[in-house]
Amino acid sequence: MRAIVTPPIGTETPVRAVFLAATLLLAVPAYAQTGPAPAAARPDAARPEAEACPPLPADSVTQHTLPLPGRTLHFIATAGAFRLTDAQGKAQADIAYTSYTLDGADPSTRPVAFAVNGGPGASSAWLQLGAMGPWRLALQGPPIPSAPPVPTPNAETWLDFADLVFIDPPGTGFSRLASGADELRRKFYSVEGDIPPLAEVIRRWTVRQARTASPRLIVGESYGGFRGPRLVHALQTGEGLGVTGLVLVSPVLDFGWTNFGTDPMSLAGRLPSMAAVAAETAGHEPDLAGVEQYAATEFLADLLRGPRDAAAVERLTARVAALTGLDPALVRRRAGRIDLDTFQSERVRGEMTSLYDGTIASPDATPTAPWHDQPDAVLDALRAPLTSTMLALYQILGWQPEGQYQVLNEDVASAWDWGHGLHRPNSVQQLRTALALDPALRVLVAHGRDDLVTPYFATKLLLAQLPEIGAPDRVRLLVTPGGHMLYLRDASRAALRDAARALVER
Repeated sequence: MRAIVTPPIGTETPVRAVFLAATLLLAVPAYAQTGPAPAAARPDAARPEAEACPPLPADSVTQHTLPLPGRTLHFIATAGAFRLTDAQGKAQADIAYTSYTLDGADPSTRPVAFAVNGGPGASSAWLQLGAMGPWRLALQGPPIPSAPPVPTPNAETWLDFADLVFIDPPGTGFSRLASGADELRRKFYSVEGDIPPLAEVIRRWTVRQARTASPRLIVGESYGGFRGPRLVHALQTGEGLGVTGLVLVSPVLDFGWTNFGTDPMSLAGRLPSMAAVAAETAGHEPDLAGVEQYAATEFLADLLRGPRDAAAVERLTARVAALTGLDPALVRRRAGRIDLDTFQSERVRGEMTSLYDGTIASPDATPTAPWHDQPDAVLDALRAPLTSTMLALYQILGWQPEGQYQVLNEDVASAWDWGHGLHRPNSVQQLRTALALDPALRVLVAHGRDDLVTPYFATKLLLAQLPEIGAPDRVRLLVTPGGHMLYLRDASRAALRDAARALVER
């Protein structure tokens, strides 16, 4: 074990702009693909099934001292992987993880937080370097790909109140399937097949570290939030491990309610976030309560009257134009139904608004084209610095596998099997079941108000449908300024940390 002393905050190289954005490629465009991607579309499709990947390197264990404002943390970091096998002992996948355990804490009472991100195809770097880990990539403005990737001590790390384990599903980070066999893709790259390997890794880490008595916390972001209730259910009923806390950051709980279309519920769920973006960019605080009231009542009622009702269209035009800042003539042409493409390209002409944080935009690369298809000003701008910072962190941790680090793997997303039933997948039932089964389970759901991909109000409407099971405060919704990765803003990152700590220490 190597001892490493990290310089205190203020001595690191200054970082100009940036870090990370988040997890969801989101899945609605990919939803129609109900099976693996065609072989010709996959770069490793020609690899013989018998050609297995070599195992990832042995675990690296290092000891660290991290000076932070008002305290100094001493902890052990482990970077490594679990090899998963089938019933016959044949290798299936290598699942990479990084863990941080505080020195001197009582393992029987010290909580452990297991974190996964989304995509599908996103590594856990988003939560680790954005919100929870001992180090993060400091932000000093809008993201740019050339931002210096410098791991900086994270004053808002959750290590103060919980040990941390970050897990990368197959195809993300350095995690990988054991071979290019189609059967492994079908098994792991799916809504149903995704959960058992993650639950197995949590169980194996828990047993290896003799932490079965430790309180457990599951943290999931975006599609990781969709995974969260399913993971709790799988751990409760399949692995014999209870969970006391569930934190969902910008989650998708029901793909039937969260989509990019113009159905009434989708529009009602997204309108408050559009209004929040317009208000914030105009320099004043949004009236979220007022917009929510309108979205759930008159707005929804006028949408249901249909676009042939002239009086309803005029009412919609006046209110929607005022709330979103869009040209009333444009809103009237859309019959008051503003989809994401329209909001993204028309909110400020000549700019493309980020769907992951509507207050950030980039110049329109093709302003005269009828279609706009360019990288997102937040999500895509942060891929390079996030990847580079994660590679720098692995150097600190002494674990350096061969191959490419995948911070956001689109091949995984395109191959994802979303199921073949009539209903879009959701995790609401698993959330209901987990709450009913364990009265000690508490849930925190956190959203950024400026997120247009997984809008907070859609989740608020879904949570309102939960029955009252036990204490009325078992499920809490936290809405902060910011986008899909709300933790990119300092105040919102601190608010998320404080809310998670309150959940753990209740």
